[in-house]
Amino acid sequence: MTFEAWIGREARAGDRLDEGLATRWLATFDLAKPHPPIMPQGIHFALCTPEAPTASLGEDGHPARDDSADSFLPPFPMPRRMWASSKIAFHAPIAIGAVIERVSRVASVSEKEGGSGRLAFVDVEHVTKANGTIAVIETQTLVYREAAAPDAPLSPPAPGDGRFDPAGWDAHRVLTPDARLLFRYSALTFNTHRIHYDAPYACEVERYRGLVVHGPLTASLLLQLAARELGENRLRSFAFRGLSPAIAGEPLHLVMRAKDEGYELAAYAGDGRQVTQASAGV
Repeated sequence: MTFEAWIGREARAGDRLDEGLATRWLATFDLAKPHPPIMPQGIHFALCTPEAPTASLGEDGHPARDDSADSFLPPFPMPRRMWASSKIAFHAPIAIGAVIERVSRVASVSEKEGGSGRLAFVDVEHVTKANGTIAVIETQTLVYREAAAPDAPLSPPAPGDGRFDPAGWDAHRVLTPDARLLFRYSALTFNTHRIHYDAPYACEVERYRGLVVHGPLTASLLLQLAARELGENRLRSFAFRGLSPAIAGEPLHLVMRAKDEGYELAAYAGDGRQVTQASAGV
């Protein structure tokens, strides 16, 4: 089966950034209520979240896919899905109480052979409007891959003897994402992927070394680092790419520095293994 027919498919969703959602987002990250009531960048990750019925979820927690006209994403036979990267343009801030509309479109579909087997890539463009004004345009890249063997080594490898050195970075924050933070972020984004809350599944089935920190959770933390250094809602562009899984219960170093054009951001594990690379412009 070829999947070019999925290119151009659209899905529409509506939402409202009410006081309850805003309060839960702020509480999750220990942030104060903003005055005026404009939410921090990254809140769009918790808007127009998936609404698939529980009965339609696959073993991994993601909505099942098929070859019907109602299936937004292609039914690749590779069972493992990852949010690989995003490119985000911030056009306008989103205020508490805003009415949200989102149009999502499959922009491209491709397949190739990788070192671990067959891979498939889907680029999805999300255009989010707040009160009728474009607020965020994000192109998200999803990757599908083959399942790991039952006896495959756990990923990522156990922490090595190295140590992350923040020298050379202008800003540095370290925190340890734990299962409570992952649970709250999954709830905020209605993300039912089991690698974020079901440790036996994450380790025994998908062969991770522990619960996996969400890619957009790490991105949200980097956005908050940028806000701390530059001020709220200052970014006009932000791109991030996952390089290696971050594991719950282990220190995560968030860093940022000015470059000739814009800013470089990153997340590192305690032993210096890079987890995420990112860039931003104001």
